[in-house]
Amino acid sequence: MKNDIGKVRNIGISAHIDSGKTTLTERILYYTKRIHAIHDVKGKDGVGATMDSMELEKERGITIASAATFCEWQGHEINIIDTPGHVDFTIEVERSLRVLDGAVLVLCSVGGVQSQSITVDQQMKRYKVPCMAFVNKCDRSGANPFRVISQLREKLGHNAVAMQIPIGLEADLKGVVDLITMKAVYFDGDNGENIRFEDIPENLLSEATEKREELIDAASMFSDELMEAALEDAVTEDLLLSAIRKGTLTREMTPVFMGSAYKNKGIQPLLDAVTTLLPCPADVENRALDLDNDESEVILSGDTGNPMVALAFKLEDGQYGQLTYIRAYQGNLAKGDTVINVRTGKKVKIGRVVRMHANQMEDIDNIAAGYIGALFGIDCASGDTFVSPGINLTMTSMYVPEPVISLAITPKDHKAEINMSKALNRFSKEDPTFKTFVSEETGDTIISGMGELHLEVYIERMRREYDAEVTTGAPRVAYRETITRTAEFNYTHKKQTGGSGQYGRVAGYIEPISEEEFVFESKITGGAIPTQFIPACEKGFRNCLAKGPKMEFPVTGIKIVINDGASHAVDSSEMAFQAAARGAFLEGYGKARPVIHEPIMKVVVETPTEFQGGAMGSLNQRRGMIVGSQDEGPMSVIEAQVPLAEMFGYSTVLRSLTQGKAQFTMEFATYKQVPKAIAEELIKKAAEEKKNVA
Repeated sequence: MKNDIGKVRNIGISAHIDSGKTTLTERILYYTKRIHAIHDVKGKDGVGATMDSMELEKERGITIASAATFCEWQGHEINIIDTPGHVDFTIEVERSLRVLDGAVLVLCSVGGVQSQSITVDQQMKRYKVPCMAFVNKCDRSGANPFRVISQLREKLGHNAVAMQIPIGLEADLKGVVDLITMKAVYFDGDNGENIRFEDIPENLLSEATEKREELIDAASMFSDELMEAALEDAVTEDLLLSAIRKGTLTREMTPVFMGSAYKNKGIQPLLDAVTTLLPCPADVENRALDLDNDESEVILSGDTGNPMVALAFKLEDGQYGQLTYIRAYQGNLAKGDTVINVRTGKKVKIGRVVRMHANQMEDIDNIAAGYIGALFGIDCASGDTFVSPGINLTMTSMYVPEPVISLAITPKDHKAEINMSKALNRFSKEDPTFKTFVSEETGDTIISGMGELHLEVYIERMRREYDAEVTTGAPRVAYRETITRTAEFNYTHKKQTGGSGQYGRVAGYIEPISEEEFVFESKITGGAIPTQFIPACEKGFRNCLAKGPKMEFPVTGIKIVINDGASHAVDSSEMAFQAAARGAFLEGYGKARPVIHEPIMKVVVETPTEFQGGAMGSLNQRRGMIVGSQDEGPMSVIEAQVPLAEMFGYSTVLRSLTQGKAQFTMEFATYKQVPKAIAEELIKKAAEEKKNVA
């Protein structure tokens, strides 16, 4: 490492699913001589792209975990993170953008700005990451890069400006015209490695001149010198580039490049632009919070001489222990240093420091401020800050969305159970959006995540990486039982065996209440039940609530009043009255018309207005009750109450209804009675389960 901070670029490549992020990274690595052969994402050769190192990624042709690498281009060091596109792996994009200085937003020239492009753009806004756009797949039929630029302006509100125009489109894509140098650029050789500059073809000259005027107009907003030069018709390349860079760094301008990664066209000019237009670590102001000074903000200097501040932004558990991806913001993190984990206050000695290239690593001596590297064998959590002893600063943590979908998983045998718990520990530590817990009511292990694909991938990884065979099922819904009318009971418990027997009589009534789960009241007069046995009666009734007689669901919303009873001088005991209470409960409960209640969720769906009807219909189909809807700009917000039992798999349904543009949140609202038809189904199902167990 040369440690010249001005020559370092930390960039992320992010976009909608299937826009070509991994293919673009593969070409960048090839042209920067990091790899010597190009492999395709869904290649026939079985090798797969360099950055998709996980078996599952190669099979499915998607990126699941973000991967880091580095390369050199014309004296600049570029650290790249290739991120997933699926909304299910949103945390991977989130944490990558948290530590990067700049980003390339890849867009498909046919699909344009798609739903995930919007999500990624919001994430870039959240962390104020300067970006430039690359319109990929210009070789596909229906390609129209200028339509994509207008979508960037309308849908994402970017001040998007073309830096190039394509020479030919679709199958005729030959190269691009560079609007800064006003030259035509062609990419020759088997893999487009030989760049040839020529004069602009006659038929494109007027369009190129017009687009260059637009570029100068947009850039002159950021430079008075350029504005004067434009009036005198004396614009130089350097003047133009420095004005564009100024606009890009403040996120007030988005330069747009175009080409086709798959056809090896337009990648080298993009790399030139990364080095000239995107920020180096020194251009970005990073802040930390001073814990000794009431969390006041401190601006970090990228100076390697200052005390060290670094952020652990991603963890991976490999066969050799935990690998912690780290970004140094200030100072120097070297092998053998002792640093402090601010969250735990513990001292940590740095053993091995490495630099990542997908899943391969190179040992290095230190990570200087502005660089991204990885540490081995350190115990920490994602989002922890490490500092030199003597200072107490912490980086702000990243935004972690709440999980929206759950599944119950059951291991097949004891060996699978041990491996499953190892896997769950590791996954929940690595991925903050993946949560796991054991349901108190059903005893099932429940996993929650960002979508069905998210959970499917983790279950598949359990099988492959941990040899843990698990079966999955929808989590059992937490149903309840209650009663609908008042009923009386009068129960005598008698048991006579040798010696003293058991005797107790309990009489009274049971009635429904709505406010509380269980109320016990004693109206005994004249000592019909001796005072010392009243608590035993209450305990006997309470013990019946865990499993109701109707369906073995917990019982709620009942009031029990006892007003009479009888005791025996010798045979009455606490145990006898507990048994009498149990018998009395069963007698009264059966007469009080028991019903099943189910959890009702408050569901809020946010969808573009054009899909409002479809979204409402999907809630109605799920026994939902629409409470209200309102329009907020282009988005429509629908509020509804829907039974939890009907909400499994809803995220997938909603995405397909709305082209992935809608999202929903769900929280518990209340319990309501289950409709008769569904109650009958539940009873039938429970009877079958019992039969199978027997």
